[in-house]
Amino acid sequence: MTDTLRLATRGSDLALRQAGTVRDALSSRRRDVELRRVETRGDQIPDELIHRLGRTGAFVRALDEEMLDGDADLAVHSLKDVPTEGMDDVVIAGVPERAPSGDVLVHPDGLGIDDLPAGSVVGTGSLRRTAQIKAARPDLVVKPLRGNVDTRIEKLLAPRLQAEHERRLIASGEESAMTAEEGRDGGEGGDGGEGDDESDDIDEEFDRTVEEWFDSLSDLERSAMERKVETEYDAIVLAEAGLRRSELFYEVETTRLPREEFVPAAGQGAIAVTATDPDVIEDVRSAVDHPRTRVAVTVERTILGELNGGCVAPIGVSALVQGEHVHTRVRVLSTDGTEEVADTRDLSIRSHAKAAEEFAADLADRGAADLIEAAREETEAEADEGTREGTEEEADDE
Repeated sequence: MTDTLRLATRGSDLALRQAGTVRDALSSRRRDVELRRVETRGDQIPDELIHRLGRTGAFVRALDEEMLDGDADLAVHSLKDVPTEGMDDVVIAGVPERAPSGDVLVHPDGLGIDDLPAGSVVGTGSLRRTAQIKAARPDLVVKPLRGNVDTRIEKLLAPRLQAEHERRLIASGEESAMTAEEGRDGGEGGDGGEGDDESDDIDEEFDRTVEEWFDSLSDLERSAMERKVETEYDAIVLAEAGLRRSELFYEVETTRLPREEFVPAAGQGAIAVTATDPDVIEDVRSAVDHPRTRVAVTVERTILGELNGGCVAPIGVSALVQGEHVHTRVRVLSTDGTEEVADTRDLSIRSHAKAAEEFAADLADRGAADLIEAAREETEAEADEGTREGTEEEADDE
């Protein structure tokens, strides 16, 4: 084992922040950590071809291969991106304490899901969120949304900000044009005439110049001003954890979505640190592993794995350790949100993995397996046609 640990990470801002928390935890144990940015298969392929990436692991495997090839000692992932199968050659050595695991609705004016007018366009890149939105509000329009956290927010804010900028430019231009026209007419109306009254109206509408207004915008809003968008969204859905880790939670207006309906993805809000060397595994486990989070995500990932849904079906799984039990909620939906199998159960913490397997088997027998198979056939058919709009894991939002 080298003196300096090489930590493989994706290069997005969110991924680097997550890697930084792991580096800081290991540094507190007097271990030097060097970040190695790795471009994953998911990063290399354009958004419109994301459906061709395969079922899972497009944003994970390249990082783990850095370790297997000897070019890194450990890797950091968003846990919900880590497959529940095919991980035999690496170990999830550490799961740090989880951030808030739920979803939030982002709306420029802070409206909640129940407040959105019928026909509002909501953006998401997730099958699960799409089905949950359709189940809660079938009168809304759900359209695909991709990109990192800041990119998604900019796509939401851009049309409104650009329209506001244009209104201010027009007002400013009308005033200038009016003044020029009056000058050509010999100054008629230039001293207390009708032209001055209209200028006053413009001044009253906008109490700041275009430059002053632009200077008041945040960096995020200025970036949105420059973004060209093809789809206008009224609201978008993101993971609260991603917003907080990106330090954007207080930059936008958000409302938490009710967890009873909007059950998060298995592992959402949690980070996974993978390794292969036994000494590194022990160092990571002692430095960053959080026992309660480890139990909760083990339950979630066990249920997801037993249901064999991966990223091809709308499945929400949420577990919370409460004393001697793990309160667990599962919701499996059809892709259009019209059918579902859902339940909650308190699992014994002493046998949480086995209890999770039994819970998943019961759900499968009650119709969850049929919903998942139908979703699988639907998404695979759409992928063959090159029309599938996204997967749970391709969203770099937490």
